[in-house]
Amino acid sequence: MPEPWHTPEPATHRYKWLLLTVIVVLTLAGVVAAFAHDAKPTAALPQGWSYPFTCCANYDCRQTKAGEISERADGYHTPSGEVVPYGDKRIKDSPDGEFHWCAHQAGLDAGKAICLFVPPRGY
Repeated sequence: MPEPWHTPEPATHRYKWLLLTVIVVLTLAGVVAAFAHDAKPTAALPQGWSYPFTCCANYDCRQTKAGEISERADGYHTPSGEVVPYGDKRIKDSPDGEFHWCAHQAGLDAGKAICLFVPPRGY
């Protein structure tokens, strides 16, 4: 009997390809998820701007509504009730002159500020 042109691959070879494919897909998904998302356009920056990766995991940041962040003697008061002192390293300059709050959305740290973008005092 003549030899077949193609012998079937062993099952282990197919599983290796399947595993490699899964690893590549998950890696690419992680790379896409690693990019920070964008702040919505404002009058000051009609093209918008991107939140830094260190502040945001694609859903942690948002522009606040008027009066949602208040300045008091002890620091900035956030919607969750947290006080972010004025000298805190989480405070960043806001590129568009608006308050933006980046906070944990779930878990034990839910509502805790990751970054707080603050407009310059002259705005």
